Amino acid sequence: MSQSALLLLFIALTALMALVPALLRRFGIPMVIALLLVGMLIAPHGGGLDLVRHLSNALSFLGPPGQRAETAAETARVFDSLLSLLGSLGLMLLMAIAGMEADFKLIRTVRIPVIALSISTFLVPAIAGYLVYAHFEPNALEGKLLYASLFASHSVGIVFPVIRSHGLTRSRFGASVLISTVITDIASIILLAVSVQLFRQRHGISHMVGSSTLSIFDHLDGSILGNSFMPIFLLIVIAYLVLAILIVRWLGNRLLQWFRPSEDMLITIVMVIILATVLVGELFGINLVVGAFIAGLGLSQVVKHHDMLLFKRFESIGYGFLIPFLFVSIGMQTDFRAFSGTGDASIILLTVAGLVLSKLLSGYATMRLVGFGHAAGLAAGLMTIPQLSATLAAAAVGKDLGILSDAFFNAIIILSIVTTLPIPNLVRLVIAKNAHEFPQGGDIETPQVVQDDELL
Repeated sequence: MSQSALLLLFIALTALMALVPALLRRFGIPMVIALLLVGMLIAPHGGGLDLVRHLSNALSFLGPPGQRAETAAETARVFDSLLSLLGSLGLMLLMAIAGMEADFKLIRTVRIPVIALSISTFLVPAIAGYLVYAHFEPNALEGKLLYASLFASHSVGIVFPVIRSHGLTRSRFGASVLISTVITDIASIILLAVSVQLFRQRHGISHMVGSSTLSIFDHLDGSILGNSFMPIFLLIVIAYLVLAILIVRWLGNRLLQWFRPSEDMLITIVMVIILATVLVGELFGINLVVGAFIAGLGLSQVVKHHDMLLFKRFESIGYGFLIPFLFVSIGMQTDFRAFSGTGDASIILLTVAGLVLSKLLSGYATMRLVGFGHAAGLAAGLMTIPQLSATLAAAAVGKDLGILSDAFFNAIIILSIVTTLPIPNLVRLVIAKNAHEFPQGGDIETPQVVQDDELL
């Protein structure tokens, strides 16, 4: 591998990430969509131009003579891994910032909307996913539960940027949608773990996906826990959530006693705390989205009771560098070849229709019942629809284990494509045309490093 070629590839990508959104902004296309398109453009499959491979080949002259083909392939592979890593770090920082922006005083005022929205937007889509899978495979319990978990999950990576771009993180609407989204994701993770564990117990599988995850449950024989897996896992999740918030808050207060907010070392140590919280969560099968949000939630009171410079610097690192790579990496996962697959068209149709209708109706009806207007209900329903990297990762686990067939896996890929691209613009349009239903509430002012229309 040539380090010079890797550096040139990185410069070329960052140039695309700067130029493409700037050009598309003239046509009213928000930055999130532009970055997704950049990822699709450089993707190695699914209709992308595979720019990484082509540029790696063009730069192969920088490698040793006689090994240029191998050098180009290795450079492309390492660069793809680098983008995936940066995307994961971007997602982690995005969720940590979301947790830091959470207002505990506001959370107490939206208990009823959060509880109602969490229950409805989990149960209704989960039932829809269960029924869709049961229509084709009525005797496969694990598949039905896995599909239910895929339908129930939300994409926090889309929800939070939309809420934040319109200054709604301190509003009742924004807090209700964001917090319920995280709660629903926790519930869907639990359901996914249960479906995988049931499949392993029935088929005597213990290590098929263990090599690709950190979760201790992926390295245990499924028969060890038996029927007690679900209550044990639920207790672990609850204990993790409570202890992580308390410990992170205590550490944060200690750090600000030892360091000034302007010291660079403080940023490094806080990043280590967030990473450690995420790592511990991953060890117990808890997705990094949840771990990062919990770490940010524990730090929220710390940064608000001291100089806001710490929060401002996190925003600059996140939105100025890492978070854009999240959307590029998501775009790279898009595989348009699924549209030409040989899977059953009825599976695709029912999957897409079932998810969109169940999410939209459950979100809209619940928000209306708890006192929000028509536009707020529609926006909340739309925000729960996109299915991104977490859904694709869970579907890949199901496919690797043999729970999902190729037809169902392709349906999930297509679902990800058709729900990711249009939704942010639709939500933005609904909010812009009904601004009176989306007051920007909150009593704590957050420094706006990124302007409203720069990210979305």
